Amino acid sequence: MTAPHNADRSDRAAAQRNASSPERGRQNVPQDDDTLAIDVRGLNKHFGDKHVVKDLSMQVRRGEIFGFLGPNGSGKTTCIRMMCGLLTPDSGSGTCLGFDIVRESAQIKRHVGYMTQRFSYWEDLTIRENLDFVARVYGMPNRREAVEHAIERLGLKARAKQLTGSLSGGWKQRLALAACMLHEPQVLLLDEPTAGVDPTARRDFWEELHELAAQGISVLVSTHYMDEAERCHKLAYISYGELLAQGSAAEVIESQHLSTWTVHGDDLVDLARELREQPTVAQTVAFGSALHVSGTDADALEKLLRRLETERGLRATPIETSLEDVFIYLMSHAKDNFGDGS
Repeated sequence: MTAPHNADRSDRAAAQRNASSPERGRQNVPQDDDTLAIDVRGLNKHFGDKHVVKDLSMQVRRGEIFGFLGPNGSGKTTCIRMMCGLLTPDSGSGTCLGFDIVRESAQIKRHVGYMTQRFSYWEDLTIRENLDFVARVYGMPNRREAVEHAIERLGLKARAKQLTGSLSGGWKQRLALAACMLHEPQVLLLDEPTAGVDPTARRDFWEELHELAAQGISVLVSTHYMDEAERCHKLAYISYGELLAQGSAAEVIESQHLSTWTVHGDDLVDLARELREQPTVAQTVAFGSALHVSGTDADALEKLLRRLETERGLRATPIETSLEDVFIYLMSHAKDNFGDGS
């Protein structure tokens, strides 16, 4: 038998260790606040001399899909793990499902499902055998029923006897989600779960996430796909440990006060280079045969583009600023202050 990647197995084990049965676990969840699943204040985390999370404060409601955006290695996963008691903060406080994230982290782990970015199940076992093994780790007395329920729920029945190593990325993704749902968690942590998966499989995966959210399960997910970010109820943009923006997609877009135009014409590469030298232009981004031009001073930007229309025969049209425009804008202003990531 080939063992999965040790680091990923350790990550997953952190969420599985000391797990009780789902029925007993649900009875032990505090119900002081029926709306908030997570409420954290002033979380900080250092790794050596790197301050990788800085004064993070955030609330996640029950049944909410909360997306995390940001550059690679900027602290997204560290934030998510601290919020759910899987990693102890250096300072700050908070609760997850009513449990204190520092003093009661063991209780929290019983109610959290963690899906790591790297697929880390046994490839020489079948789907059913992998799920049965995970159920044994959880110590579930009703593991056979739980395994069959997960197989049915995630549409894995026709492939239940198939070796995991022969599955496509989309089917491996379904298996990983089924495994972290076996003990019926109330919070899901998903670390870039659809990386490398085809668009159809990604769409099906997100349909399943919304079904889970409708049942009251809170989902924390990191992603680089803008279409996925737009399907989240709330978003947080983390830039090298700092929370730069949070809210719904519309609120995040509005918070940056960007005015955006699409420009058509000749020699757009040269035009983009020239525009970036203008103080009224915050960014230029090529989109197919057009150029998206954004700035924070709407009147000044319009004046500039109207002048260029006359002088250079361009066609400029105002458009709604997209989440991708804002993401690129925030990325361009992000300062990598701890080098090799968190």
